[in-house]
Amino acid sequence: MLAEGMLLTFNIKMPQKINVLRGSCVTIPCSFDVENTHEKNLDDSCKACWSDSLSFNCENAKLKPTKEMTGDLKNKDCTTTFNDASYLQSAKYYFRLECNNPLKYKFKQTAAPPSPTLTPSTLEVKEGASVSLTCSAPAPCWSHPPALTWSPNLGQSQETLQENQDKTKVKTSVMNFTASHLHHGNKISCTAVYQKQDGSLDVTAETSLTPDISYSPKDVQISVSPSAPILENQKVTLTCSSNANPALENYTWYRADGDKEIFIGTGSSFNVSVSTIKSTFFCKATNALGCERSSNLQIDVQYMY
Repeated sequence: MLAEGMLLTFNIKMPQKINVLRGSCVTIPCSFDVENTHEKNLDDSCKACWSDSLSFNCENAKLKPTKEMTGDLKNKDCTTTFNDASYLQSAKYYFRLECNNPLKYKFKQTAAPPSPTLTPSTLEVKEGASVSLTCSAPAPCWSHPPALTWSPNLGQSQETLQENQDKTKVKTSVMNFTASHLHHGNKISCTAVYQKQDGSLDVTAETSLTPDISYSPKDVQISVSPSAPILENQKVTLTCSSNANPALENYTWYRADGDKEIFIGTGSSFNVSVSTIKSTFFCKATNALGCERSSNLQIDVQYMY
């Protein structure tokens, strides 16, 4: 779905160059956007065609792939497979979309910027470790290098414009932060925004990683079933839950008696008879990195008359 107020224009993304083996098949990765007013015109009547001429339609196009050779045009997927690359010459090809409605358009490809590079490319650390991520993107226009942004912004970042040995330049951003269990499994991305000097729309490129943060058990909690009312000497099921990485190895159960901790069993769930003098419990969750205790659970036990 389109976000409210989001304006789309005709645009296409595909490789600038593809090497083919004559006599073999070739697949051209391709996706496109259309203006907002034409979203409703993307339907089953749409077809794709290709040609090396600037002036063509799908009647006189050199290449007319079937629907089986083309991606789902309704979902803006124009990926096309030609079973014999011999039909393709060393030329520049253009893609045209035609539907049985007002939507008919020949796309002119805009150069896609290279994706930024993340160093390290993977992140596996323990909670509390100091982390330094570096995002690098080529700066072909020295006077207008790309703007680099982190999402989410987890700490302080510092940007520099560096020169390589071959005299090309690269924009880098280094973000420093302390690893937390809250970062585990949540994508960290770096986006490069290139400003064009010809007045056309900016282009963006993104790269990301998903951190694997190991941590001791967190948020250890107890639930009881049935919840209420609970009578004297009734059996209940206590369940201990927590999150941890690596996975939890075991749960242990205790009854609190004043300042004493009385061990009563193991397992994520535990069945126990409760009474007015045996009604306070807690559990401990353990993994390879440590052990964490829940708060006390006080069960309200009613006398049985």
